[in-house]
Amino acid sequence: MTDSTSGGLDLSGRDLAGAGLGERLKRYAQWLSRRNAFDLASCAALAALVVVALWTFQNYAISNDEGVQHRYGELIIAYYKSGFTDQSLFKLDNLYLYGGLFDIAALGLAQILPVDQYELRHLLCALIGIGGIGAAAATARLIANPRAAFFTIVALVLCGSWYGGMFNHTKGIPLAAFMAGAMYFLIRATRDLPVPRMRDVIGFGVMTGAALGIRSLSLLLIGYAGLAILLSVPRPVIGHWQERTRFVMRSALWFLPALLIAYVIMIAAWPWAALSPLNPIRGLLSFNDFHYHIRTILFGKVYEMADVPRYYVPTYIAIRLPLLTLGGTLLALALLLLPERIGGISGARRRELGLIAFAAIFPVACQVITEGPALDGWRHFLFVFPPIAILAGVGLSASISALARLHRGTMIVWLAIVSTGYTWTAGKLYHLHPYEYLYYNQLVGGLEGASRRFVTDYWVNIMPEAVEELHDFLDRTEPATAKTNTYRVAVCGERVSYEEYARPNLQWLRMHDWRLADFYIAPTHMNCDRILAGKVIGKIERLGVTIGVIKDRRAVREREE
Repeated sequence: MTDSTSGGLDLSGRDLAGAGLGERLKRYAQWLSRRNAFDLASCAALAALVVVALWTFQNYAISNDEGVQHRYGELIIAYYKSGFTDQSLFKLDNLYLYGGLFDIAALGLAQILPVDQYELRHLLCALIGIGGIGAAAATARLIANPRAAFFTIVALVLCGSWYGGMFNHTKGIPLAAFMAGAMYFLIRATRDLPVPRMRDVIGFGVMTGAALGIRSLSLLLIGYAGLAILLSVPRPVIGHWQERTRFVMRSALWFLPALLIAYVIMIAAWPWAALSPLNPIRGLLSFNDFHYHIRTILFGKVYEMADVPRYYVPTYIAIRLPLLTLGGTLLALALLLLPERIGGISGARRRELGLIAFAAIFPVACQVITEGPALDGWRHFLFVFPPIAILAGVGLSASISALARLHRGTMIVWLAIVSTGYTWTAGKLYHLHPYEYLYYNQLVGGLEGASRRFVTDYWVNIMPEAVEELHDFLDRTEPATAKTNTYRVAVCGERVSYEEYARPNLQWLRMHDWRLADFYIAPTHMNCDRILAGKVIGKIERLGVTIGVIKDRRAVREREE
């Protein structure tokens, strides 16, 4: 679809060396006019996302996990440099159960780019997230049309959980993006079974290996490949079993190079996986046994992570997505369930869309059935958001086609509703910046209705803004000593994030010393702001909702002493 230019040739291969500027512009305009408008809109949207990421990546805080993840990457490199003798990485909490591909890549880039190591992580994560959006759009285009691809981009970009997580959810976003890329190559490969094109097999292997280099959960992709082969078995299924068995076996053999590529990438980025062939499976099963003393909240009720109700994850997914995206997803599912004669789809498109629907539903259904542990809402299920966005894109595009056949005026009204709805969502995300991941839809009354009833700023992204407000307060009230006196600060968050932004004289306190704190910084998530008393001297607010506070505790501490 994309042509290259060289010398004085335009995109159609004609010589423009002697043409004037006006003629050149005219010919480029003619070339553009032959392109699909939705393809051009998709390319423009992805390019704009890259520009926005480059412009804003420094606005996002260091998340709670980033300090330990960065250290894990350092230990993996030390393990290889020592000739496998430095075993420290296997003693860093449970990090050995995860791959370190992203952390290794970030450390490598930090050696050549003059950017703060954590800001570089945020930029790299954002660019990978944009790649995931592109992969989801390409899959929707493959299954449906360019319009579905464009709506897929819109659905995923305007999902606050995705866009907000893109800058510092450095496990969830890469995992989801690489899985989205793997699904794209898988669908391409299944179109040529039992002999898929090798470039699609290699693409699937590379993306699967990259996903496994993040987290063992991406072993699901191997199951998806098996399902895709079974769905592609020539019809009818009954009879001629020998021919169908040969089809399955031949298809599976052609995927063996992909599995080999994936395995090599995985063990390079995940040392523990290389210690035993079964370790990736053990790692996958171990996540169901995580029972840390971590609390979460749903509809105002607090649960231990191991005791959340079955509807915990489905509920969070439903209230985090824009309503139009939910509606588009339901429309796509209807296309799968309805017979072709009354509007459903058939053939290869049904199989491919069914595979995407399975990738969106199956992991969540497993969590519901097994009552697995969960925390922080949707955080560990971010990888189902690209498949959901694909379903939404296909569903919205199909609804427009159906209404166009029914009545043009009705289609125009529907387009206006879709445009207005997503524009409204974009406005909400703009006003939430840089806390886009706090977006909640109107099923719970937005962020206002979700505050103190559902999880909010669990990453403690308020840290840079809160620390800056504390600096301003001290500069304003104690200008002579604001930068020289030592102040003790209790923080409901991670030390590495706080110390990245705070002045050296603002001493971070361990939790058991919080009663000695002069100041207290906390998000309102899980009522953390109510743990310590003090005079509120600053608030971080979005959409009229307080999401974090800064308290002066000096008077309270003096009374207690």
